[in-house]
Amino acid sequence: MIRLDAQKPVHLCDGHTRRDFLHAGSLSMLGLTLPGFMEMQAQGQVRKDKDVNCIMLFLLGAPSQLDTWDPKPNAPAEVRGPFSPIRTNVPGMQISEIFPRMAKNADKFSIIRSVYHTAAAVHDTGHQMMQTGRLFTGGIEYPHVGSVMSYLKGPRGDMPPHVLLPTIMGPTGGNIPHGQAGGFLGRSQDPFLMSSDPSKPDFKVPDLRPPDYINAIREDRRKKLRDAVDGAVKNFEASPEARLLDQNFQQAYTLMSSVRAREAFDLSKETQATRDKYGMNKFGQSCLLARRMIERGVRFVTINMFETVFNEITWDIHGSAPFTPIDAYKTLCGPWFDNGYSSLVEELTERGLYDNTIVCAMGEFGRTPKINPAGGRDHWPQCWSIVMGGGGIKGGGIVGASDAIGGYPVDRPTPPADVAATLFSALGVELTKELPGPQGRPIPVVDYSARPVTELL
Repeated sequence: MIRLDAQKPVHLCDGHTRRDFLHAGSLSMLGLTLPGFMEMQAQGQVRKDKDVNCIMLFLLGAPSQLDTWDPKPNAPAEVRGPFSPIRTNVPGMQISEIFPRMAKNADKFSIIRSVYHTAAAVHDTGHQMMQTGRLFTGGIEYPHVGSVMSYLKGPRGDMPPHVLLPTIMGPTGGNIPHGQAGGFLGRSQDPFLMSSDPSKPDFKVPDLRPPDYINAIREDRRKKLRDAVDGAVKNFEASPEARLLDQNFQQAYTLMSSVRAREAFDLSKETQATRDKYGMNKFGQSCLLARRMIERGVRFVTINMFETVFNEITWDIHGSAPFTPIDAYKTLCGPWFDNGYSSLVEELTERGLYDNTIVCAMGEFGRTPKINPAGGRDHWPQCWSIVMGGGGIKGGGIVGASDAIGGYPVDRPTPPADVAATLFSALGVELTKELPGPQGRPIPVVDYSARPVTELL
């Protein structure tokens, strides 16, 4: 089901959005070609958009820090694992051999090697904290970072402010919320959900329909019906449920009637060579879709690399069924991520979008320093690594450090709240900004104790 939960877009008096005017079609009216415009922008003759976007790559299943971005080549074999470190284009920085293309782009991202949390070592709690900055307690569901941006800044033109690709998270063992919704901000701030696999041969521009909880049948008939409602239902029309209904119908109509919005999903516009570069798999094609959406005005894109940890290849390498064997990091997970991530960063850079688009890659926790008897690694929230770059975040750096076996932070311990604070700071949001919480109680975007990783800003 595709979810349309965003605010009504704002148009100029001639019906065009401001962002539409800035794109290539309008440049020709000014006697400019797109390359000419980009050259003027590079020379500082054209003001760049200072609004920062974000693409969050959520690596469901939790990658092992030792087998990805914090290799320990001098540790015992049962710690260092089966993969060798390789050099990157940044002197002194090494990452796992499973990411050869990523190694060539290391100057464009930084690694935080000291992320940790102290909550239960289950997937769902990590999902909550890494995507919202908080653990859900006291019955309060906190909003995803992208939903906060949706609430604070709203949509650009016809595009929803926050899109989730390709599908929402499924069961991961805890049966509690994953933190991918609007939380206490309400369902109107849920992300737009595509819910289909863009790598399938029959993938097409999805039908743009309102959420299932509206039970819409034919939108034109429903709209006419609402227009015909008289004063007898004024009390209902003033209710929160009715306002949500109006918001969703407005967004549904906007998207269904927008050529630009539908085009963002149309991968047939891309060459097969470009699609192959990203990888003809669900994650790779989702990364390509993310680039297309950022180009067309989406503020925040969340990509779930996997849907569940059960009976499918993921980063969850316990070593025995129904989980993933560790060698899949080199044959499947690593190449899928390496091609999707690297192509995304390279194309955003080539198109002049990386300077104002954060790309972050993170899992919900790390993996045990020692390989278990089944040949895999188990859950380990005590220490792991994440990657951040673009949008003003410095590249080519390493923040924090783990001990000799990758088990605990020994420098700059970084909890999930600090990761969220870093994202909000890079996105231009004051950390003391308050959101309307339950019962009208104001809640800051992050806990007052959270501190951004200033080394990256």
